[in-house]
Amino acid sequence: EVQLVESGGGSVQAGGSLRLSCTASGYANDFRCMAWFRLVPGKEREGVAIIYVREGYEHYSDSVKGRFTISQNNAKNTLYLQMSDLKPEDSAMYYCAADPTILCSFQWRGGTIEVEGPQSNIHWGQGTQVTVSA
Repeated sequence: EVQLVESGGGSVQAGGSLRLSCTASGYANDFRCMAWFRLVPGKEREGVAIIYVREGYEHYSDSVKGRFTISQNNAKNTLYLQMSDLKPEDSAMYYCAADPTILCSFQWRGGTIEVEGPQSNIHWGQGTQVTVSA
């Protein structure tokens, strides 16, 4: 069974930094792509960053571009999200997601990141809370 476990969330003041981690287990091969999403109660889920595991291509939503960096450590089966210059509007539950299928379901649409196509193969973590105070 594939498991994704996030860590690294917490409370920080505006302008501060956090690094989220997502450790994957239970999957012998490389995922096709991995991504970070965030969710605020009452709002739609927002994709913030994608990485194509083998190619290393990265995409970011306009809301975080230039402040967040997605990266991976394949030897440790770990995905990271380095978040800098945090703003109160970055406060959310952050989720790691992975898609093992050839056609990645996480699509960058020129500024936004959407989940498209079959989603039954997507694996999600349990989330880690980030709170940014003004």
